[in-house]
Amino acid sequence: MPALNVMLLGAIAMSCVVAGMFFLRFWQQSHDRFFLLFASSFFLEAANRAALALSSHPSDGSPMFYGIRFVAFLLILLAIADKNRN
Repeated sequence: MPALNVMLLGAIAMSCVVAGMFFLRFWQQSHDRFFLLFASSFFLEAANRAALALSSHPSDGSPMFYGIRFVAFLLILLAIADKNRN
């Protein structure tokens, strides 16, 4: 994998961690499940991007990476549905 792709995946992973910490801070203040689910989704996506950058044969469409991303987006949908249900 070209070095530029690895660097960009690292930047995406870092921005996901920053977004996760942002939502985690709001969860600590409000104890609202919405923010906790969003934070966990972003942390999961950061781990996914880091694993993709460190894998020997990276493929964005491989079932493992795609499945993890799918779970992260499901967490976001669950947070929105949970928030609108109450």
